Amino acid sequence: MPDLLLELFSEEIPARMQRKAAEDLKKLVTDALVERGLTYEGAKAFATPRRLALTIAGLPVRGRDVREERKGPRVGAPDAAVQGFLKAAGLTSLDQATIVSDPKKGDSYIAVIEKPGQETVAAIAEIVPAVIRAFPWPKSMRWGKASAESGSLRWVRPLHSILCTFGAETEDPEVVPFEVDGIKSGNVTYGHRFHAPGPITVKRFDDYVPSLERAKVVLDADRRKEIILADARNLAFAAGLELVEDEGLLEEVAGLVEWPVVLMGDFEERFLDIPGEAIRATIRANQKCFVLRDPATGELANRFIPVSNLMASDGGLAITAGNGRVVRARLSDAAYFWQTDRSPLPDLDTFEDSAKKLGLDLAKPLDQRMAKLDRLGVVFHAKLGTQGERVQRIAALAKELAPIVGADPALAERAASLAKADLPTEMVGEFPELQGLMGRKYAELQGENPSVAAAIEEHYKPLGPSDRVPADPVSVAVALADKLDTLVGFWAIDEKPTGSKDPYALRRAALGVIRLVVENGVRLGLSRLAKDSDLLSFFHDRLKVMLRDQGARHDLVDAVLGEGASANDDLLLITRRVAALGRFLDTEDGKNLLAGYRRAANILKAEEKKDGEGAFAGKADLQLIADAGLIEEKALAVALAQATPKAEAAITAEDYEGAMAALAELRPAVDAFFDKVTVNDPDPALRANRLKLLNQLREATRAVADFGRIAG
Repeated sequence: MPDLLLELFSEEIPARMQRKAAEDLKKLVTDALVERGLTYEGAKAFATPRRLALTIAGLPVRGRDVREERKGPRVGAPDAAVQGFLKAAGLTSLDQATIVSDPKKGDSYIAVIEKPGQETVAAIAEIVPAVIRAFPWPKSMRWGKASAESGSLRWVRPLHSILCTFGAETEDPEVVPFEVDGIKSGNVTYGHRFHAPGPITVKRFDDYVPSLERAKVVLDADRRKEIILADARNLAFAAGLELVEDEGLLEEVAGLVEWPVVLMGDFEERFLDIPGEAIRATIRANQKCFVLRDPATGELANRFIPVSNLMASDGGLAITAGNGRVVRARLSDAAYFWQTDRSPLPDLDTFEDSAKKLGLDLAKPLDQRMAKLDRLGVVFHAKLGTQGERVQRIAALAKELAPIVGADPALAERAASLAKADLPTEMVGEFPELQGLMGRKYAELQGENPSVAAAIEEHYKPLGPSDRVPADPVSVAVALADKLDTLVGFWAIDEKPTGSKDPYALRRAALGVIRLVVENGVRLGLSRLAKDSDLLSFFHDRLKVMLRDQGARHDLVDAVLGEGASANDDLLLITRRVAALGRFLDTEDGKNLLAGYRRAANILKAEEKKDGEGAFAGKADLQLIADAGLIEEKALAVALAQATPKAEAAITAEDYEGAMAALAELRPAVDAFFDKVTVNDPDPALRANRLKLLNQLREATRAVADFGRIAG
């Protein structure tokens, strides 16, 4: 079957846009083909800095013929209905319709519409121009003389040529003919901008890839990444060093080059006095270069790895020298920032009120920066006050939370007071991604307690589901205080996440609170902190998402939190109860007891409709049970009398495994009861008494969870 090859060749596409653009191209084209009935065997898209490419294998030569029967009005229907039918069906008269008879509905018109399948080449010639014109670039531009016209083509960068061929492997493919704003489709591509800029004629994907390779273009971005990573590792190893790997940078650099050439440069050792993280941030942000470290010490080396897009005749000496000059200039800036941030600020007397308010020591550089942040009145949010006011709240809350998480209250308060102090520093101003980390460095230099210094960096964590959770109690206290203050504050001003919008990352903050509590075994009642029941529900929803992502059943969270299930605001206990309930329901006792519960609940639901809700509340009459003389009924009553207080006591003692074990004792009696006892006995007294017994069973399970909310 024939294959399609499409290439859109342009000026350099920003690296951050390439991968998504390739996937968008594949989806838009393949979706449009399938809509026309043109199915395919496989499709793959590629991107380089100067091109998007798409290959689709196994397309038919033409689409399937379509035969459709469209039902019309009854014979004798008003003329308006008949004319509407003819227009919709594409008929000129009723002579072209067929009359069918129905014994009940009478005679009516049917239009048989037959459409021959569209030639695939014709379909592609319609689809590709439409995709190009409507392509979803985050940013696009017009260029040349046509840019003055409002309807002219927009593309991420000037589009130069379009390659589009279609044909079987055994024959020469044809060029799919179309034109977009004066750019005609063809079978020509172009190689590397410097090494092979001339035109290259290609037929299909099988010769397109090697033709580009000979022209110094590696089409597959993942292969470019592999080349860069392997060569960088080898260069590092040869120098007795180790590459500091960076997936984000690797992805970006692979989008900057079509023919990756990995080199090595160096800088003066004196710059190694700057914190390694700052060196890495500087070199990464400004030169898109990798850094190296000494495997023996883990410290950064005075080397860096640039990736060139060409093979220089001098082996890359001029390229590395040029990169080195820029790296040295940027590191000189970083060294200045590093020195400035550790020096006293001028006009310290203007910060005295702020220092007093926040308990700061103006003899220390980091304290000075925090006082400056407060003195400047930097706004956190218009309705939530300044950063200084927020730090006051976080410090008070961290001090309050400290005993709960096992931290020293004074250390927690001190760490919270300095947590945002690095925001006005020169280094964080240049590299915002270093906030927290630089605060820790400066705190260590001024002799802060190690836990305080660690908390300044770690209070932002966890930043996502895969990020590390702090374990130091002081860090836990400050991290909880920071996130809870954010959540409570935004809930108070009614700035809550809606749908896909969460501009203040409140979902992430709630998940961070949950992970801090659960992974550190913290017992924290959220009601007095959250104050808003809607915020507590938000925590429960985030907990369900987290448990689901971990493979747990989110319906078990609903069961534990369900009405009558002794729901609480202690997230740690909720997760433990969910885990215990999940293990119980995986056993035969659990599965059978759930089935018994459902049978009892269904019977009660039906009978309560007749007798009224709450009609079977209270305990069953044991004398009536004895008089009935059914062993199975008496056995269930005895089992409930024994298991219910056991389960309740176990829940009170937070022994959830024990509570499940108590419920498991009910299983044999429940099975036997439903096997031998008729609940809806003709005797009204026996019927009511047995329904009370089933209600006791329902209430016994509710001590552990609301079984009615368990799915399946």
